[in-house]
This record gives sequence, C-alpha cells and structure tokens, in this order.
Amino acid sequence: MILEVKNADVYRGPNHVLHDVSLKVEDGQVVAVLGRNGMGKTTLLRSIMGLTPARRGRVEFLGRDVTRLPPHKIAGLGVGYVPQGRDIFPYHSVAENLRLGRSGLRDKAIPEEIYHYFGILSERANQRGGTLSGGEQQMLAIGRALARKPRLLVLDEPSEGIQPSIVETICGIVYRINKEQGTAVLLVEQNVDFAFSIAHYCYILEKGGVCNQGTVEAVQDDGVICQYLAI
Repeated sequence: MILEVKNADVYRGPNHVLHDVSLKVEDGQVVAVLGRNGMGKTTLLRSIMGLTPARRGRVEFLGRDVTRLPPHKIAGLGVGYVPQGRDIFPYHSVAENLRLGRSGLRDKAIPEEIYHYFGILSERANQRGGTLSGGEQQMLAIGRALARKPRLLVLDEPSEGIQPSIVETICGIVYRINKEQGTAVLLVEQNVDFAFSIAHYCYILEKGGVCNQGTVEAVQDDGVICQYLAI
C-alpha cells in the first residue's frame, strides 16, 4: 500500500471540513478524488501533505504514520505534490525551478526523464518561470514534483485554467508517467473526462465525506455523475 488515509477528521480553523474520510492508493494505481467545489478535496490533499494535519484519524505513507510530519519530511519520504495554483517560482528559470525540486539531495542534476516527458521545458530551460503560459507552468510544476522521483504524485486540479489541447497533453503525460515509471498518482480534478481517462479508482466527496467510491466504470454511472458532480 502506497498511501492510506484512515478515518480522518480535518479542520480549517473552527470549520470541520472533512468527516471520517478514508482513502487508499495502491502501488502503481491512479486514484481520482471528485466532487463539486467546496466539498473538501483540496483540504484532503493538504492533510496528506501535512499542511493541514488531521485532528483525528491517521495518514500512512508506505506503512509509516505521517499524520504529524511537516510537509518537507513527507516530500522527502517520496511524495511529490503539485498544489492548486502551481506555486512555481516566477523569477527563477525553468531549470532553477526544477533543481529546487531536488533540494536537500546531494545530486542537484535534473533527471533526464523530466525533459523526456516535458520537452518544452528543455527548450525553455533558461526562461523565467513566470513568462511561461499557464499550461507550461503546470508542466513545470509537475516536473518539479517529479524531480525527486517520488513513489506518489499528488495533483490538485492540474487542468484548471488551461486550454483543452494542453489539458489533453498533460493528461497523456500523467498517464505515461504512471505506466512507464510505475508512479502512483492521487488526483483531485473537476474535469471528469481527464480523471476518468487515467484513473483506476475514484472517490467522490460530498459535504466533507466520502459519499461514493468504486472503479471508474462503476462511478461513470449517469445517476452518480448527475447526483454528485452536477454535470
């Protein structure tokens, strides 16, 4: 088991956002977390990364309790995180952004596979991150998360604000990373076509709790989509 969230209750200030949430990601699996806005999806990822720790319950990565670990320790164990909004360093070059993904490691060299998957980043290596298009910035954020060769890649809304053709490209790259590298993926996504095209298993959040879960085939049922995803 790569990741397991067990009966997590998570608060943001006084607000009880997640209620008794449990979730699993197995080795080599792509798991999607779906739901309308405001249902707790981003808070779930933040709790996994130690940014908003669960007040009750437990988060385990590779069998180790990481519930109270700080984010940099969790990243160091093998979790690559791409937050909503990307959070690249706009005044640093593409190459500098990628090398920052290897902070704390002796070898600061950018892994060759980053440029293999994201050829545009090789072409833009000396360009400031803030001058890239939205889609290119998202690729840079994913590349930076992959720079430490994580066992688990955590993506928060990777298609948000990106033109459809680039979304399709990013979706294909995430699919290849999972298939070719064996990297497990936990994906929060509003674009259900994106999620359904690469996920093996889905969880649907409603009012801070898991209201439905199953294989993509099961969750694609029209009734489930209309009831919980409003599409």
